[in-house]
Amino acid sequence: MKRRSFVQKAGLLTAAMLSGKLLAFADDPAFPVVRKLPALRRFTSKTIDNVVSDFTAKVKNKEFAWLFNNCFPNSLDTSVAFATVNNLPDTYVSSGDIDAMWLRDSSAEVWAYLPFLRKDKALKDMVAGVINRQVKFILTDPYASSFFNDPTKISEFKDDLTSMLPGVHERKWELDSLCYPIRLSYRYWLQTKDTSHFDANWQAAMKLILKTFKEQQRKDNDGPYHFQRTTAWATDNLPMQGFGFPVKPVGLICSSFRPSEDAATFSFHVPSNFFAVLSLRQAAEMIRAVKGDEQVAQDMEALALEVRHALQKYAIIDHETYGKVFAYEVNGYGSYNLMDDANIPSLLALPYLGTVSMSDPIYLNTRKMILSADNPYFYKGKVAEGIGGPHIGKNMVWPMSIIVRALTTTDEGEIKTCLSMLQKSHGDTGFMHESFHVDNARQYTRASFPWVNTMFGELLWKTYQERPDLLS
Repeated sequence: MKRRSFVQKAGLLTAAMLSGKLLAFADDPAFPVVRKLPALRRFTSKTIDNVVSDFTAKVKNKEFAWLFNNCFPNSLDTSVAFATVNNLPDTYVSSGDIDAMWLRDSSAEVWAYLPFLRKDKALKDMVAGVINRQVKFILTDPYASSFFNDPTKISEFKDDLTSMLPGVHERKWELDSLCYPIRLSYRYWLQTKDTSHFDANWQAAMKLILKTFKEQQRKDNDGPYHFQRTTAWATDNLPMQGFGFPVKPVGLICSSFRPSEDAATFSFHVPSNFFAVLSLRQAAEMIRAVKGDEQVAQDMEALALEVRHALQKYAIIDHETYGKVFAYEVNGYGSYNLMDDANIPSLLALPYLGTVSMSDPIYLNTRKMILSADNPYFYKGKVAEGIGGPHIGKNMVWPMSIIVRALTTTDEGEIKTCLSMLQKSHGDTGFMHESFHVDNARQYTRASFPWVNTMFGELLWKTYQERPDLLS
């Protein structure tokens, strides 16, 4: 499985591997230049480069300045392929060291740049191109999670027992995959007021998302999606002829795989259902305002309300230690899974996505539980503590979980602790990674993971604007 196949143990990645030559960062050999040289960057934004220069010049902690310089523009530097197709912007965003575009990852990789769209037309067009490309992918197959740039390319997973199409990299049904494009479209709309890209194809994609969500409520049957793979990894396969373990049709939406791409234990993934509620409401607002389609807007709002009521009834568990908490997964029959996984959407990230308030008492109870030994995937070691998951294995913390922890609290002590752990986690490379060992940051997975790099930049920029003393 490519997403877990590489573990780096050697330590420093030389700048020659990334930029072709070794230079000193700010004349300090302790911080070698590892960002790609300008001529080798995939996409350049003057606005983002100015942001990087401002941060680098003013933040006193030179290591944080170095990390921001490397990480914040990383998606632009390494993953974006922008073009104009039929007079419309078109943007392919690879997932770093995997040359495929995930609906989830591509949305997250450009998310931190959205506040700057009004200042930079090229950046605005690039994000519009991501939306346009996502629409094409959704209309190709709403159940697929990732796609190739070449629509004729045949995947290494072509023998999966599911309805694989040319151009599809992996066909794992993950509910959040259809929520992220809505999140991106909605924020783009709010930031730019530009509706020109929400055309007939975009509207068709929104209707297809609604149809797919309803199919995966599985009220009358198991729906059209099934998936099996010949593999030694149990988490890459679905039981029960590829439909997963049974669920009771209670109004929630099935997600056969978690955002980590591991098979769900119980198919009602609670964080993704919270995400779907918000996404449906956002899509309804846009459909109504931009297209004037009242019926579709009402259908989306009705489904959002149904899922919300089902979450209130089935997703909240009375825990003997923490009180009322959110389960990670449920099946509608009364079974539930108390845990959290690092990948977003997660229970920890619910406020980051805007689905619950940071002050929500059930969220706060849940937060205490999942940031403790009562979460089987919470690890604590010499370098850091944080959440991992079964995707990589024991004692492998995802920096993403530490970043989300800092972004979902107002406690300055907790934010500072998270920043300190992240500062120690790059394994001398100047970049964040998918995961690292709690006792050895030089043992990590994925040398190139732009999503988490850009997200770390998002945290640093937010801290610089709101609590600059924490970066000194």
